[in-house]
This record gives sequence, structure tokens and C-alpha cells, in this order.
Amino acid sequence: MAKLHDYMETRSFALMVGILLTVMVGGIVQIAPLFYIDSTIEEVDGVRPYSPLELAGQDIYVREGCYLCHSQMIRPLRDEIERYGHYSLAAESMYDRPFQWGSKRTGPDLARLGGKYTDDWHVFHMTNPRAVVPDSIMPPYGFLNDKKLNVELIGAHIAAKKAIGEPYTDEMVAMAAADVRTQVNPESDDIDAFLARYPKAQVRNFDAQEQISEMDALIAYMQIIGTMVDFDAYEADINDNDR
Repeated sequence: MAKLHDYMETRSFALMVGILLTVMVGGIVQIAPLFYIDSTIEEVDGVRPYSPLELAGQDIYVREGCYLCHSQMIRPLRDEIERYGHYSLAAESMYDRPFQWGSKRTGPDLARLGGKYTDDWHVFHMTNPRAVVPDSIMPPYGFLNDKKLNVELIGAHIAAKKAIGEPYTDEMVAMAAADVRTQVNPESDDIDAFLARYPKAQVRNFDAQEQISEMDALIAYMQIIGTMVDFDAYEADINDNDR
């Protein structure tokens, strides 16, 4: 074995071939099993496609580059779980295109952001980050309050999501613009039908303004992040399956 080791280390071409063979074997071992399973993601109760307003908010989140400083992936390490909450499940990102796992945390991880702060806190934070977090280096995004959300384009976005296999229905596509208006109006008569399409969606005026703004959409998205899965029920199912 020592002779083989010396041979590989003193001959660059042999070392290169050895590396290529190692990578090829490792890749086959990792990839081959994927051809024999129905899905690489275990479905989890509660995870659903985003509502039209939440989806618009995710687009704004990506457009403004929030993912460059905030990850949405809690690793199964004790210090991360104690700080941020339950480790992330693959199913939680199954409708994220692009996914928001991230690899850099200039700011905190946001995988369990939903419900952690009030809507007013988010408005103040986005308008003047240092007003609520004195050491923040985040730029202000107060202009989102003044930008009217283009509601009529959201139906086309939902249709595109449906075309690539996400479980939106024809009804969801047709009702997309109306569902945006319903989600920001707690006085709407259509709330029950809306919640039947998007369980656990939060219905309220998120930025307390009369117009439907991009701030409404962004906050609706941030308030749903990490809230779809009932982790008590999830852990109970895991424990039952282990018995």
C-alpha cells in the first residue's frame, strides 16, 4: 500500500486519474439511488404552495437580494436549534424557486421568522432598520411602502407555477388577483373560500395603508415563513414511526 501511495504522489497523471475515479464512484453512489425512489422530498402535512400575495412577497424578497445576507436553513446542530428553532425540513422549501437556503449570514437566519415579530415591527424595521436594531447594517426599504403592488400580473405567475407542476388549480389561477385583495381585507366576504385554498394564510392589512403595496406582500411572505408545519405533530409522527 505504501508503494502505491508513493507512486500516486510522484506521478501527477496517475493522481489525476485516481481523483477522477474517486469522484465518479462517489457520484454514482449518491445519484443512483435517486432513480429508484418516487420522490427525493418527504411530504410533510401543512406545507402548501404560497398564496398569491405571499408569492409576490417572495419575488420582492429575491428581487431586493435579501437572501444575500439572510439564510433560510437551520442545520440540525444544537447551537442553531437553540437559537433559531427546529431544524429545517426539505419539504419546507419544496415550493421555493429559487430556494432560499443561503450560505452566508450577515443577518440572522429567517427560517422561523413567521410570527416572531408584529407587522408594525417589520414596517419600522424595513423603513429604518437601525430604529429597531441599532447595530444593523441593513439598507432601508421604506420605498416599498410607496410602491403599489401590480396585482393583475400575479395570475400569470400562478399559472406559470402550475405549468411546472406545483399543485395550483385552475380556480387558484383564476382567483389570484381577487385572493390578493381578500388577504389584505379582513372584512372580505370571501375569506372562508380563500382559506380553503390556502390554509393558515394570514388575513389582514399588513402595512396599515389603504393601497396594496409591495410592503404588504413582503410582510405577508415573511410572516408565513416557517409556520406551515406543526412540529409537535411532526415529532409525534416521527416517534410513532420509530416504535
